[in-house]
Amino acid sequence: MTTSTRGAARVPAVLVLEDGRIFRGRAYGAVGETFGEAVFSTGMTGYQETLTDPSYHRQVVVMTAPHVGNTGVNDEDAESARIWVSGYVVRDPARVPSSWRSRRTLDEELAAQGVVGISGVDTRALTRHLRERGAMRVGIFSGNALPDEGTMLAEVRQAPEMTGADLSAEVATTETYVVPAQGEKKFTVAAVDLGIKGMTPYRMAERGIEVHVLPATASAEEVYAVNPDGVFFSNGPGDPATADHPVALMRAVLEHGTPLFGICFGNQILGRALGFGTYKLKYGHRGINQPVQDRTTGKVEVTAHNHGFAVDAPLDTVADTPFGRAEVSHVCLNDNVVEGLQLLDKPAFSVQYHPEAAAGPHDAAYLFDRFVSLMEGQRA
Repeated sequence: MTTSTRGAARVPAVLVLEDGRIFRGRAYGAVGETFGEAVFSTGMTGYQETLTDPSYHRQVVVMTAPHVGNTGVNDEDAESARIWVSGYVVRDPARVPSSWRSRRTLDEELAAQGVVGISGVDTRALTRHLRERGAMRVGIFSGNALPDEGTMLAEVRQAPEMTGADLSAEVATTETYVVPAQGEKKFTVAAVDLGIKGMTPYRMAERGIEVHVLPATASAEEVYAVNPDGVFFSNGPGDPATADHPVALMRAVLEHGTPLFGICFGNQILGRALGFGTYKLKYGHRGINQPVQDRTTGKVEVTAHNHGFAVDAPLDTVADTPFGRAEVSHVCLNDNVVEGLQLLDKPAFSVQYHPEAAAGPHDAAYLFDRFVSLMEGQRA
């Protein structure tokens, strides 16, 4: 339960990790309590996109950049209709935002949407702790009369874990909607919303694609009712091991032979559809500065990431799958995590990172053109 309070910065707050580590600070945003998985993001900009990315559902985000809120909040950069993070952790929040686009402060926006945060925390120490111990459950408690430490820790340990969480239907649209093509319409794409970001259909619309965004629960019949030239599977939150319906739907698309593109959660769904496993990363990749190599070209890209799970696929061999040969197309140069897959006998590929990244970088924007090329080839 949360209540937004003026002067929250003077209210004490406590962050409690499930292993018993405690950080003290001041309330930021709404006052109350919240729980989630503690993760850290290394982006120095783009906090508004991070907050509104549905993939962060049920996560408490620790910002490694020391100054957050410098450009305030505007009405254009949100990736969805609301903030999805469960909680927010910053070191030094901006006292006065400085941007001609700003309409209100980040503190005001967090409070208005009931998002409990904490400021004045040594986020370097907290990030190092999460790197060493791994992402874990966390609670933020703020108010003038806080429970004792034992009570707070017990509440944190009762919170649900991210492993085994089936969350995509909680963040996806419940009704189909259409994002029209910009200029001449060239293609129609059925986009399965597993937690889609607003910039994704926009990037496709820029390329003359009319995008029909469907609920996560859509059937193959509903996908093909829009007569798509291609099918897209979006990013989203939760454990891909629970996503049996999206996996079955993707297998139906692969059987049909329709050009297919997946991003982030969509990459994990493709991995499962091909028969590969998935696993939870120790602390995940989150930020806008991750080096990835496109093995099909040898090019290294600086990319935006937000994932705590990955695909367990062989890096250096072509694998036989029920849908033909498959290979790892992209790999993270920091830790050799699989960052992309492609089929060699069908028009299907995916990446684990975010080529639509609104705050940048834009090194991977070519992937939308690659999707267009697949649809052009299929049509020809």
